[in-house]
Amino acid sequence: MTTDFQTAREALGARLRELRAEAGLEGKALAARLGWQTSKVSRLQNGKQTPTRADLTAWAHAVEQSGAERELHGLLAGLDMKQRNRSWRKQLAGGIRNRQEIAVRLTENTTQIRGIEVSRIPGLFQTPEYARVVFDSLAEFRGIPAATEAAVEKRMRRQEALYDPEKMFRFLICEAALYHRPCPAQVMAEQLDRLYNLVGQQRIELGIIPFGAQLRRTAPHAFWIYDGRLVIVETISEELWLTNDEDVQLYERAWEWLAESAEYGSPARRLIGRARASLDLG
Repeated sequence: MTTDFQTAREALGARLRELRAEAGLEGKALAARLGWQTSKVSRLQNGKQTPTRADLTAWAHAVEQSGAERELHGLLAGLDMKQRNRSWRKQLAGGIRNRQEIAVRLTENTTQIRGIEVSRIPGLFQTPEYARVVFDSLAEFRGIPAATEAAVEKRMRRQEALYDPEKMFRFLICEAALYHRPCPAQVMAEQLDRLYNLVGQQRIELGIIPFGAQLRRTAPHAFWIYDGRLVIVETISEELWLTNDEDVQLYERAWEWLAESAEYGSPARRLIGRARASLDLG
């Protein structure tokens, strides 16, 4: 099984490969510029070897993208997925688009994803317009460069997994997320239309937890479960990567308890439709 460390290393390699391609260089030509063996270039961009900071600096200058040096160093700093607490400052040092590349790789290496969102639409179900607003807001809040279009492209690429017959997506959304609006009303309407159409699709189990539902346990925050190996929890200041069996099992139980109170199928569509009808579209 691919480890979460390897997933992040592959994401870093993918960015190195993009920079090389953008410079119009083949691997052999880049190796010649760097004075490296071609095999080293191949290993680094395919996530088979962990680069040093010096390697990344050399790469950035060799492809004439010295401005990417800080971004690459940020990705390297966040590479160790064994940390439980990973500050967003370090996570996003490499930019929003690169965190999305990690999400793409995680999804590719997972058969079943379960998740719950309390106040927003899950990234896997977002329209490009909704995602664009979310990323712009995140960049402003964190005080970092937006690179929004590249981040949106990565998010849309991740959504290709929804059509993989070997994958299953089981998501819970609190009804509040249908009303919390980080975007203009028209963008929210289109987002709710997309969500409405996802209900009942093969390999997607989408439940809405109504405002008045009785809960065995409340949902204090969003979390995502990747197979039975990893739970990701986002807070304002940090992202938690939980791999301990006891932690994973605890979150699995929380998800099952919350799922008991969700509405599915036609009742879920009615809740989504009601939220859409409440929008003032002028």
